[in-house]
Amino acid sequence: MENRKLAVLIDADNAQSALIAELLAEVAKYGTAVVKRAYGDWTTTQLKGWKEVLHQYAISPIQQFAYTKGKNSTDSALIIDAMDLLYTGNFDGFCLVSSDSDFTRLATRLREAGLMVIGLGEQSKTPRPFIAACDKFVFTEILRPAQPAKAKPEAPSDRPKARASRSRAKVLPQRERHPLQDMFTSAIEAVSRDSGWAELSAVGSYLAKNDPSFDPRNWGHSRLSQMVKKLDFLSVQENRNGSKLHSEIRLKHEADHAQQEIAAPAPEAAPPAEEPPPAPLRKKRSPRKKATPAG
Repeated sequence: MENRKLAVLIDADNAQSALIAELLAEVAKYGTAVVKRAYGDWTTTQLKGWKEVLHQYAISPIQQFAYTKGKNSTDSALIIDAMDLLYTGNFDGFCLVSSDSDFTRLATRLREAGLMVIGLGEQSKTPRPFIAACDKFVFTEILRPAQPAKAKPEAPSDRPKARASRSRAKVLPQRERHPLQDMFTSAIEAVSRDSGWAELSAVGSYLAKNDPSFDPRNWGHSRLSQMVKKLDFLSVQENRNGSKLHSEIRLKHEADHAQQEIAAPAPEAAPPAEEPPPAPLRKKRSPRKKATPAG
């Protein structure tokens, strides 16, 4: 990874202070945070959570008063500072921490200047234009520490339904289309060789360029190499050259699925019931001769 010099600009009104440690760890994957600034009206109690972590993580608070009630002046202060930092020529990229659509044009302008732009915001709040304007966009939901899942007890009334559902599935199997199948199909077709196989690294680069929010962690996987092994519409082959692992993928065809189903061992049939042995035949007794009286 290149040692990029990054400017981290945080819209404290639209970011969560509870995730600051995870957020800065994510930024460190792309370079060094040379500048770390958080913008907001620090005279209010709304930013109390941010006040407690500013000094801990060496983040400079930038004061911006709300001159008009209901208007957010933080955006303007952040944008002005971003342009000032851009013109210094000392940075390789910017990290914009916000879910606000007002930074869409700023992200576009920074990229036009040849700088990398990484966005970080909430998936449920960030508009699509802001995501598309960044080189990479990370949803902060995937940065939260994982919570252990609680097992939900199965209601007795649901058990017969579940058994009936499984019974119907065996009779009429239907393969559901994965929501990522179209995205991977386009990527593989764009970078694959004539054989249909494509370099996994090339596929990953294509996906990231076409959808800045694409991240295997959104689907429960830490790496793309782990993710593709779990997608049933892909075939994966790996070759190791010394310490380096080389991975390629291709799309599975319907013939591949059919062949897998044929190759799957069929359930053993129950042995036929044994017929009871035939009853033994009784021998017919010959009629007894009547004794003739002696003369």
